[in-house]
Amino acid sequence: MLLATFKLCAGSSYRHMHNMKGLRHQAVLAIGQELNRRALGVIPPSAWINQVRRGSAFLAVYPGTRLEDTLYSDQELAYIQQGEEAMQKALGILSSQEGWKEENQQTNGDKVLSKVVPEVGKVFRLEVVVDQPMERLYEELVERMEAMGEWNPNVKEIKVLQKIGKDTMITHELAADSAGSLVGPRDFVSVRCAKRRGSTCVLAGMATHFGEMPEQKGVIRAEHGPTCMVLHPLAGSPSKTKLTWLLSIDLKGWLPKTIINQVLSQTQVDFANHLRKHLESSSTPEARC
Repeated sequence: MLLATFKLCAGSSYRHMHNMKGLRHQAVLAIGQELNRRALGVIPPSAWINQVRRGSAFLAVYPGTRLEDTLYSDQELAYIQQGEEAMQKALGILSSQEGWKEENQQTNGDKVLSKVVPEVGKVFRLEVVVDQPMERLYEELVERMEAMGEWNPNVKEIKVLQKIGKDTMITHELAADSAGSLVGPRDFVSVRCAKRRGSTCVLAGMATHFGEMPEQKGVIRAEHGPTCMVLHPLAGSPSKTKLTWLLSIDLKGWLPKTIINQVLSQTQVDFANHLRKHLESSSTPEARC
């Protein structure tokens, strides 16, 4: 089925078929449906991460692939590729188990690890178990992303500036002051890519340029490096979720490394606490994932 669909797309690239937009559109949809069908089986998170990385590598190696051209502009395609590359890099960092050292260990089992990654810098890894099903977390962290400022005091506002297809978006995040105002107001413009396959969800992102959101007076434009959150049901307890958050940030400005390390690791611990409190206090909406 998939091979036949690719042949259909290949045929739609011939010059005499350039005006048959409907055909190309159907071919793209058919490929998406076939890939989703193949992903419906239960796939171990580590195996799916490898699949995602291979898919991202395909886009990087074959940037001239024109399947999406009938649907997206060149700039939108660039954002899509950047989001895929962010996911590939972030998952690559998480897949390496060597070199991590403990930064913060909580009595409830939450822990923050860190390590230095070449060409990226110091990254932080939060590992927690949340007593909520994955669908609930996916809805709160992805579908209701703009409402995060209502329950996370470390975030003043998150706004989706542009959505590109079902997986990619450009966001603007305004962070609250932290560390007793030693870290002044920062904001971030990022491309984010959200994907779900089987029992695993991944939200990845990195800094990008968006002309309609220039730097703001009095706010330092910081940058996310490759970052991601990985969600999957806890083995043996499907009503609970294992959440892993890779955080890589360049806060810009002049700040001592000790303060940066303390702020970032504590930000992850606080996030887990605020998320739990919010999920426990709010009613559970119907899962839309």
